[in-house]
Amino acid sequence: MASPGLNGKVYLVGAGPGDPKLLTLRGKECLERADVVLFDYLANPAILAHVPDHAERLYVGRRGRGKYPAQDEITRLLIERAQGGKTVVRLKGGDPFVFGRGGEEAEALASAGIEFEVVPGVTAAVAAPAYAGIPVTHRTLASTVTFVTGHEDPGKPSTGVEWPRLATSHGTLVFLMGMKNLPAIVANLTAEGRSIATPAAIIRWGTRAAQQTVVGTLADIVEKAEAAKMEPPTVIVVGDVVRLRERLNWFERRPLFGKRILMTRAKEQAAELADLLDAYGAEPVEAPTIRIVPPDDWTAVDRAIDSVGSYQWVIFTSVNGVDRFMTRLRAKGLDARCLAGRQVCCIGPRTAQELERFGVRADVVPADYQAEGVLAALGGQDLRQARILIPRAEVAREVLPDELRARDAHVDVVTVYRTITPNGDGEEWYRQLSDRQIHVVTFTSSSTVRNFVTMLGGMERVRPLLQSVLVACIGPITARTAEEFGLTVSIVPGENTIPALVDAIVRHYDAGRLKQVMAGTA
Repeated sequence: MASPGLNGKVYLVGAGPGDPKLLTLRGKECLERADVVLFDYLANPAILAHVPDHAERLYVGRRGRGKYPAQDEITRLLIERAQGGKTVVRLKGGDPFVFGRGGEEAEALASAGIEFEVVPGVTAAVAAPAYAGIPVTHRTLASTVTFVTGHEDPGKPSTGVEWPRLATSHGTLVFLMGMKNLPAIVANLTAEGRSIATPAAIIRWGTRAAQQTVVGTLADIVEKAEAAKMEPPTVIVVGDVVRLRERLNWFERRPLFGKRILMTRAKEQAAELADLLDAYGAEPVEAPTIRIVPPDDWTAVDRAIDSVGSYQWVIFTSVNGVDRFMTRLRAKGLDARCLAGRQVCCIGPRTAQELERFGVRADVVPADYQAEGVLAALGGQDLRQARILIPRAEVAREVLPDELRARDAHVDVVTVYRTITPNGDGEEWYRQLSDRQIHVVTFTSSSTVRNFVTMLGGMERVRPLLQSVLVACIGPITARTAEEFGLTVSIVPGENTIPALVDAIVRHYDAGRLKQVMAGTA
């Protein structure tokens, strides 16, 4: 945090090549305590999720010939904010000292007497080829690798690239920022003796869902790049190691590769879904449409906790219900022993797993993970005059308490959490949907559907956006809500769980690929 009257500190942090999970642990730590973050075009915006809400975010991206802050202006901002006592993170794509001008910024900070630290990042020079199935070194194919800038400082009096040596090297050549100069790179290499049969590859947006790879030789790589409309940012690889891609191309073969999937559930609950999507090769995009907050008044909950021994059953209908009820229990100086002798029902295995985290094992977990499933699971129980406690969200379906009361049970429903619409708007999601950058939108509750529509400005605005987007709902209740809003639901899993939802998305795309294969062989 800021220290008035004292200089702060600048961290030159490598953001990695694009995959947000390739950010280093040290880089994450620096971001988490930053007061100011200056970030580049190549730094994945998802990494900014680690930045505190209070921190100042300054975009200083440099992209091609477009308008961007001059390097002197970026350096001035670093020094100015640090002299104001701020903890400053300069977030740079890849590694700050590999063609990232980090050395220049470090020199300026040293001259100004500003304390700084360099946090290396995973360089795209190695990572992008690796994600394309191309190792930059190989015991039998390449004992050396050379990193070369594909875009030298135009103010230099002469080139610093030793083309004769590069052309006669038997190792791998990796060019960064060289897409616009690709014809000149090929011409220089071949003019100095490199065989036109030398394998070459171009990887665009390496390590991201948008990764695109073109493979050829020095004889045809320019033509192939033009045909594929390849644009920066790219990494160009020249050498025999490119031949290994056919066997080692692991990333682009994952079932959801290239798919960007919008997650509308609460930010604090998105990790499980994001991890599963990432494991299948998709790029998860956070778009939280709900925020979990405490009830306005804990009185009813506290009263239920004080008399919890009088209940025969406690029914949990969500993970949030478990977490908020048990946390409140602890806040009152109590623990799981209060539930001794109570029958406990959890609506599904994930809810039961959360309860076990507090030391309580569920007695009943229905096969159908919704209110109707709970009612069916309790069908053999004599609930006449039984006292039942249901800690749940403020707004929820009334099927469960109503049906239990119809069986002559005494049911107390207490609000342990509320779901509200988060601050901010959905303009960034709107832009991505408009630009057709999103392939699937996932909904994990009816409230995520309602809030999604509200945050995007109503159904008249939403419906055209989703015409070419798959809508995936966690279960039939959520799907019904989406359909009531006029949305076409394409994916509903057989059970209401996050793993089942992701499996259903994978199966959908697998079926589509099979149809394409069958059509091609017909």
